[in-house]
Amino acid sequence: MSGLDRSFDLLTATKDTVAAGDVLLAEARDVVGLHFGSSANTTTMQRASHGLAWLATYLEALRQLDNWTSRLDAQGLLGETERLITAAGFAEYVNQIIGGIPMSQGEFVRPGELGLSRETLNAYIFAASPLLNLPATGLRNELGQRLLKQTSGVPFGHTGLDETDDLIRDQFRRFADEKVIPHAHDWHLKDELIPLELIEEMSAMGVFGLTIPEDFGGTGLSKIAMCIVSEELSRGYIGVGSLGTRSEIAAELILGGGTAEQKTHWLPKIASGEVLPTAVFTEPNTGSDLGAIAARAVKDGGTYKVTGNKTWITHAARADLMTLLVRTKPDSTGYRGLSMFLAEKPRGTDADPFPAQGMSGGEIEVLGYRGMKEYEIAFDDFEVPVANLLGGQEGQGFKQLMTTFEAARIQTAARAIGVAQSALDLGLQYAQERKQFGEPIASFPRVKDKLTAMAVEIAIARQLTYFSARTKDAGKRCDLEAGMAKLLAARVAWAAADNAVQIHGGNGFALEYPISRVLCDARILNIFEGAAEIQAQVIARRLLEDRLKN
Repeated sequence: MSGLDRSFDLLTATKDTVAAGDVLLAEARDVVGLHFGSSANTTTMQRASHGLAWLATYLEALRQLDNWTSRLDAQGLLGETERLITAAGFAEYVNQIIGGIPMSQGEFVRPGELGLSRETLNAYIFAASPLLNLPATGLRNELGQRLLKQTSGVPFGHTGLDETDDLIRDQFRRFADEKVIPHAHDWHLKDELIPLELIEEMSAMGVFGLTIPEDFGGTGLSKIAMCIVSEELSRGYIGVGSLGTRSEIAAELILGGGTAEQKTHWLPKIASGEVLPTAVFTEPNTGSDLGAIAARAVKDGGTYKVTGNKTWITHAARADLMTLLVRTKPDSTGYRGLSMFLAEKPRGTDADPFPAQGMSGGEIEVLGYRGMKEYEIAFDDFEVPVANLLGGQEGQGFKQLMTTFEAARIQTAARAIGVAQSALDLGLQYAQERKQFGEPIASFPRVKDKLTAMAVEIAIARQLTYFSARTKDAGKRCDLEAGMAKLLAARVAWAAADNAVQIHGGNGFALEYPISRVLCDARILNIFEGAAEIQAQVIARRLLEDRLKN
């Protein structure tokens, strides 16, 4: 049997599976919650708590895949490609839930670790879902044949977005194809900063003010639009796609916590690209533990004097503005006493990255995610005017920073989808061109299987990411949804890059082939903006906290 039998009631099967999944997650959450007693114990029992986070992420991903399919069906846009993606996605993820969800390449969480027995799975008809019995080989073959006819750089299957969003995608797809992809690998190999001329073009296109309100010089677009732009630019080169992240974080900080004067002064400059921001949060040996920040700012008349060390600061030399998180109450502990500053600095060069009194530092050489470069910075009585304290009040820094995490993680998920799409494009092109034993390797079942698996998972991660963006646009709390999108999309990007390298064979290990760069770029996605383990921890805490409330 090939493809998907048209008589198969796909929408009923997916909705029944989602409903069964809801009951299954409630059962797992109760078992894990009762075992821990509270969310505070998630650190000591990470396998079960993180496994719960992954189970919830999978089930939310299936819900959004089902919602996507239903919306397309209601609009008369549900084609055979979309039906196949949905069927293959559900069949694979349901099988993984039952057999073991890969939290990483060597870590799987089994149902038993979440207190879910085979009898439990059967009782909730989850293990008996008709989607498990679909002809997997036929689905993959049919999807593979359709994928081989795919236009490079175009999402596989309808995205479910409206005409305006599609026009935005087309504009930035052309920009990436014409201005980024032809040069990206050379920038990477030479470890060069992205040319200012390209940044100026991006400024003119409104990249740095996408979601900034029109009253402050931005275009006031949705987070969905931000996702589309980030995805397409990251498909070209993650360094280019990530340029807007710093502007997004700075704008969110200022919009959420800035004074009226700070908003009026900084937001138009950020939106126009006149000012390039950088986020200066991380310190040596602190990583995700922001409560351990030691860098301090001491008030001295009309200025604060900053002393301490920061590391992994992206695009720091070229930036004009630092969103700088330091401790203003030296005797405080944890998150109390942290304050955020809008600290100005002059642009530096490769030869002199920090030409400012009280600042020094240098570049951290990295495998990938180049184009903006990473730096460590030492502050020694670096002066920041009192007027540049965000919000004009000390001790609000951590609270202010928390307001940015949702948008930053949504954008990171979109960047991951762009990287994954790049891997799929490169793998597909190589598989069609490379011949072995007299035929293109794209005709070999396991090569085709890798390509179809990439395409299906990218489609799933895309819908989960769009859902988190819609939730944010609706003004709702979405730290859980954003975290799930980032967690899944980052893993999908790494799997896609790894599989594309495998399709390239030995050539994938050669620096001259762009897929070697994409592999390096994909690896960082599981680390920054919340490492996968930290992200799972945050999701688990929310799930268990919500259980106690209910």
